[in-house]
This record gives sequence, C-alpha cells and structure tokens, in this order.
Amino acid sequence: MMSEIQNSIAVVGGGSWATAIVKILSDNLISKEVFWWMRNAEAIEHIRKYNHNPHYLSSVEIKVPDANLSTDLKEIISKSDYILLNVPAVFLKDALKGIDPDDFKGKKVISAIKGIVPDENTIIGEFLNQHYHIPFEDIIVVSGPCHAEEVALEKLSYLTIASQDAETARHFASMLNTRYIKTNVSDDIYGTEYAAVLKNIYAVASGICRGLGYGDNFQAVLISNAIREIEDFVGAVHPIDRDIKESAYLGDLLVTAYSQFSRNRTFGTMIGKGYTVTSAQLEMNMVAEGYYAVCCLHQINKAYKVNMPICRAVYAILYERHSPQIEMKLLSEQLT
Repeated sequence: MMSEIQNSIAVVGGGSWATAIVKILSDNLISKEVFWWMRNAEAIEHIRKYNHNPHYLSSVEIKVPDANLSTDLKEIISKSDYILLNVPAVFLKDALKGIDPDDFKGKKVISAIKGIVPDENTIIGEFLNQHYHIPFEDIIVVSGPCHAEEVALEKLSYLTIASQDAETARHFASMLNTRYIKTNVSDDIYGTEYAAVLKNIYAVASGICRGLGYGDNFQAVLISNAIREIEDFVGAVHPIDRDIKESAYLGDLLVTAYSQFSRNRTFGTMIGKGYTVTSAQLEMNMVAEGYYAVCCLHQINKAYKVNMPICRAVYAILYERHSPQIEMKLLSEQLT
C-alpha cells in the first residue's frame, strides 16, 4: 500500500538534470529523505564543503545532508524506497554494474532518462523490466517540458509523471510539486518515454537547420512534421488512446527544439556549421542523447517501418556522414 511507503528517494546521477531534480525534491514541502549518488568523489566532497555542484547548475544550493551523498550506489539504493535514475542512457549499464535484481525488490524505480539503452535498443522501462525484473507498475517515467537551467532559476515549469499504477503516479507527483513546478499524471509509460527520446532527435535536426542558415518559417514546418512522426511511431509501438498535443509530447518537443538550453539543438547547430561529430562532442560538456537515440531508433524502426524522413535524415548525417546541406535539401522536398 502507498501509505506504507517511506518517503526516501535516491537520485542516481551527477549532471544538470539530476542536480535540478535534487533541488525540486529538497524544495518540496513533503517530509522525505533525499540521497544522492554520483560517481565523482571529488564533486561530492565539493558539495559537502560548499553546497554546490562544481560542474552543473553551480548556482543551485544543495540541501542534501552530507551523510546522504555517496559513491556507493548499492548502499544508497538499500536506504531508499524510490530510486530515480538520471544518468545518460549510454552510461546506464555501467552505472548499474554490481546492482542485482534483488536490490530493486520492493522499490519504485523512476526514469528521468531521455534516451534508449544502446546495444539493447530498449527504452529505460523495458530495460529495467527485462534485466532487473521490476514490474511495470513499479516503474515511473518523468518527462517534460522542463529544462534544468530554468528549474535552477525557479521559472514555472511542468512535469508529466507516468505510471501504469495511477496511485503511484499521483504519489510521486506530489513529491515534486513546488511553487515553480506543476505536475500532470499519465498512464502512458511507453508513449512518454518514446516521445522523450524522439524529441531529442528532432532537436538535433532543428539545430542542424539552424546551423545551415534555415529560418523560422522552415523550422515551423520541420517541427510540425516532427510531431506527426512522433504520433505515428508511438502509435505503432504502443497503440492506445493518447492526445499528442499534450505537454508531455508536443510541449516537450517544442522546448527541446527551440530552447537556448537544449543540448541536442546545440549539438545539431554545431553539426550544421561543419563540426564533426567527435569535435562537437568534445566541445560540449554534456551528452546529447539525440546522437545515440537516432541510431537506436533506426534499428527499432526496421520492425515497424514507420515513415520517418526527419529521423532518417539525421541518421544519414550523423552515422553515414552524408552532407547536412544535401540531406536537409532532400528533406525539405518531403515536408508538408
């Protein structure tokens, strides 16, 4: 029963979104104990001494007790009832090394990861269910539209909390509500996860177009087509009644495709300006999930055969080394 759950939660990850979620949880007035795992021991010592993450959102004051900061993930999980995973999907398997299915027994596991596990080609919920035997009703998905940088500034933002168990979704949503965070709940764990993955790919496409010099008029057509691709794909993968215009789908796409804070848009802009993938990745101090996601989606879509010209163009540019100019010109002739 939900009433038996102790409000203890472990945040797994040390990046900007993990830092923002720690802030949200700390500012929420519901009594809870927050634990925080990150790999970097020096960063933990810095937080203990100065109450700020030295690498991400350094303006945010960290209110987690010193004893609750740790590099020992197994210990952190054992002390928590909710486990919130917030590392890049490409690093998830490495972060969970040494963690067994038994460690997750009786826990609610939350994915705030906007990516697909490489080599597995599965969204996070499926990966957790298949490899750690976590029941789907114990899996929660957090989606936007919400950028960490605006959370740091306490600008009004919205989160969608998805779970197949409505009570679980509502209870966790209540742990996130603050004066600057509002929450919605959903039962669409597949659609919200896939939409969160896809919007990163379209943000890369948006950035490529920006880097090439395309204007706002073209961008509007690009994103109009992108939401249709999302609708077609999630409909093929998990056909339920959903409104693609809701903020978890359309809203998350818009903010990721247009915001100055979007790392995927920034990555795409660099590609459009002539950077190689490697040089763009080296210059950015954050992971652009869209780069890895488009390869995974390309493989997944072989089974569904959904017509996705924007995804196909991004894949061709990033993995087949096609000219961004030529691919976007060809794409422009397919958009409506």
